[in-house]
Amino acid sequence: MSTRAAVRPKPARVRVSPRAAVLVILLLTVTSFAITPVRALLVQRDRLDLLDRQAQALQRQNDTLHDRILQLRDPAYLERLARECLGMVLPGETAFVTVPDEGTAPASAEC
Repeated sequence: MSTRAAVRPKPARVRVSPRAAVLVILLLTVTSFAITPVRALLVQRDRLDLLDRQAQALQRQNDTLHDRILQLRDPAYLERLARECLGMVLPGETAFVTVPDEGTAPASAEC
C-alpha cells in the first residue's frame, strides 16, 4: 500500500442563487397566508355538517308532528281518546268505571 494518505474530495458546496432564495421566501409567504383561510374553511365545513345533522333531526321531528296532526284530525281517534282518557260518553249512554283494589287505574300512554 502506499504511504500516501487518501485524499478525499471536498463535498460540493450547495450554492443558492438569489432567484432561488426569492422563490423560497415567496413560497413560504404564500403558504403562511394560506393557512388562515384553510383553517376557516375546515371550521365552516364542520359547522355545516353539524347544521345538516340538526336539520335532519328537525325534519324527522316535523314528520312525526305532522303524522300526529293527521291522527288528531281523525274523528274516530278523537272519540276513542275522549272515551278512554276523559271518561266521556255519548248522550244516552251510561258510563261504568271499575276501580281496582290497589287504587285508580293508570291512564294509557296516549292520555
